[in-house]
Amino acid sequence: MKILLAASEAFPFIKTGGLGDVVHSLPLALKQLGHDVRLVLPAYRDVLAGVESPTELGSWMIPGMKRSHKVILLQAHQNGLGDYLYLIHVPALFDRPGNPYVHEEGYDWPDNAERFTVFSRAVAEMARGLPGKKWLPDVIHCHDWQTGLVPAFLSLQQPRPATVFTIHNLAYDGHFSQQNFIDLGLPASWWSVEYVEFYGGLSMLKAGMVFADRVTTVSPTYAKEICTPAFGYRYEGILRSLGTKLSGILNGIDLTIWNPETDTYLAKNYSAKKQCTAGKAKNKQFLLNRAGFNKTVDKTAPLMGFIGRLVEQKGIDMIIRTAPVLFETSNVNMVILGSGHMAYEAEIQQLAEDYPGRLYVHIGYSEELAHQIEAGCDIFLMPSRFEPCGLNQMYSLRYGTLPVVHHTGGLADTVTDAQIDTIKNKTATGFVFYHETDEALREAIQRALVLYTQSSVWKQLCHTAMLSPLGWERSAAEYLKLYRLSMASVAK
Repeated sequence: MKILLAASEAFPFIKTGGLGDVVHSLPLALKQLGHDVRLVLPAYRDVLAGVESPTELGSWMIPGMKRSHKVILLQAHQNGLGDYLYLIHVPALFDRPGNPYVHEEGYDWPDNAERFTVFSRAVAEMARGLPGKKWLPDVIHCHDWQTGLVPAFLSLQQPRPATVFTIHNLAYDGHFSQQNFIDLGLPASWWSVEYVEFYGGLSMLKAGMVFADRVTTVSPTYAKEICTPAFGYRYEGILRSLGTKLSGILNGIDLTIWNPETDTYLAKNYSAKKQCTAGKAKNKQFLLNRAGFNKTVDKTAPLMGFIGRLVEQKGIDMIIRTAPVLFETSNVNMVILGSGHMAYEAEIQQLAEDYPGRLYVHIGYSEELAHQIEAGCDIFLMPSRFEPCGLNQMYSLRYGTLPVVHHTGGLADTVTDAQIDTIKNKTATGFVFYHETDEALREAIQRALVLYTQSSVWKQLCHTAMLSPLGWERSAAEYLKLYRLSMASVAK
């Protein structure tokens, strides 16, 4: 099968979140199953700086907008993957510093509608054939709103490849004005509630939903949740109308990158079967030293970690309110890595000043520190109010760091609560709470702290967590089934 994945980011070329990790790992898993997979990204400045001597395959003009654009298709040879990475090079739109979506001062790039419409048109053009190459995709797999118009443009082509559209987070929908719709020169027939019009504006996410042959999201539970008003962001009616066209496929993680046996960021490598207890202890000591905790801190006290965006969705406000209670009543320490809303950044930095030697805060992101937190902590906090899939809880399971999670989305699909029966039958992998309250989070943490004192039980929980099936093999196989169903529907 010939598969083209289209996305706005992919590790290691450019990454702002979990989308980048998924778009890195999934195509590699599909290639390992014997399929011909290609990836296309915008040629951001940082991407061009990080690839090896990209070559120009051809170019074409994108018509229909207030200003036309010359699109140059580049091929980048990377890491021995051959014909794998293609880049849509439009310097006026993508040759910019930093984040793909926002200015360094935090506001969205004002021409985002134009940028990702041009990208989507260019991807659709690739379906007609690559210049100088006899390669036509059987299926194009699009990711998030930035590629939502790809299935729409492909609907105008005959013949065309099958299309699959994956929603990674419904909260980000690529919503623009009707004037943007007009300026982009999109077909007038698309401006209707059946197609791309959404509450008076243009929704690129909705375009992906209604025009793609199949729609997926990144966990079975989230696929059900987004069909309800509580999680649907006003799209719940549209999503319900998709019926069996909508499904949830759980993300996996790259087991070569997130592997405590080989992770070069760690002070000591370990596995579920070899030196797990000693390895965790060594990495915990290393992390405590890096955090600068004073020598009088109890090295045996439970160490909790958090990695993520400092926003309400991730429940950082609940952690901020819960931490002082824990520090005052329990012998526990904490490490936080992330960035987000300035108010939350200021609050956790103040907490670190109020509890020196108990709380370490790193504002920003560090891949190295993220790995060290996963290996060095005993407990990982992930009290997200909603979580389409989540990856950090899976990294934590892989590293034997037991997660405390809210029962939502992919968190519900990946973490089994430590109860009497699940501990007894050796299926427990963490601690789950069911209500979005400080009290529920605190109770789950307290349950974890009690079991932490029972070393044999804790060791069993860590062992079970580390053996959880977290790779991409199963999910990649599910995507292949979906690709075949999509191809069959197009062929009719």
